[in-house]
Amino acid sequence: MHEISLCEGVLQVLQTESARQGFRRVKQVWLEIGELSSVEPEAMRFSFDVVMRDTLADSARLNIIRVPGAAWCMQCAKNVTVKQRFDECPECGSYQLQVTGGEEVKIKELGVE
Repeated sequence: MHEISLCEGVLQVLQTESARQGFRRVKQVWLEIGELSSVEPEAMRFSFDVVMRDTLADSARLNIIRVPGAAWCMQCAKNVTVKQRFDECPECGSYQLQVTGGEEVKIKELGVE
């Protein structure tokens, strides 16, 4: 379950930013999670609650913003939306796709006090 290690990374960022910006508590976290990132939203929510317990983000609300998968088709030279890796191009049926988005896991916004 790599969601635990992702949440531990989020906690490190929160701790670093707390020291830098001077906030004491995190109330909400908005994460952008790409459809192609192999992150399960429910596993992420569970892991977030476990990792944040007894920290500056204890009881913080996790908001997940899903980012669609995107690719460029080498065959028809179009940017397309894909649901998973190794999908065919929805325009021409080719499997020669270069992923261009939807792999990210990043902090979009924080609610702090």
